[in-house]
Amino acid sequence: MKMVQAIIRHEKLGEVKSALSDIGVIGLNVTEIQGRGVQKGATRQWRGAVYDVDLLPKIKLETVVDDPLVEKAVDAIQKAAFTGNIGDGKIFVWTVDQVIRVRTNERGKEAI
Repeated sequence: MKMVQAIIRHEKLGEVKSALSDIGVIGLNVTEIQGRGVQKGATRQWRGAVYDVDLLPKIKLETVVDDPLVEKAVDAIQKAAFTGNIGDGKIFVWTVDQVIRVRTNERGKEAI
């Protein structure tokens, strides 16, 4: 099993959720976060004043998938989140040793 975590633009959340659902990934967690990467923030103007925003709003999406589904999930996220501009985000994948469903005590891929 693998944890797939993606940092994406807010406006791409719907497309990414649909793409994951289309390949059978239903369970996911979504968190609103702030961060910066290559773009190092942005310059904004408000009421005539120019100021720098060094942390931009993003969405962090996390899901755990069985190994055979990992590449499909990564591809679905990458295609759905893509705009071609700086700030499209990142995808991280790492190994999950164990998953336990609290309600039923199911373990492993049955608990996903």
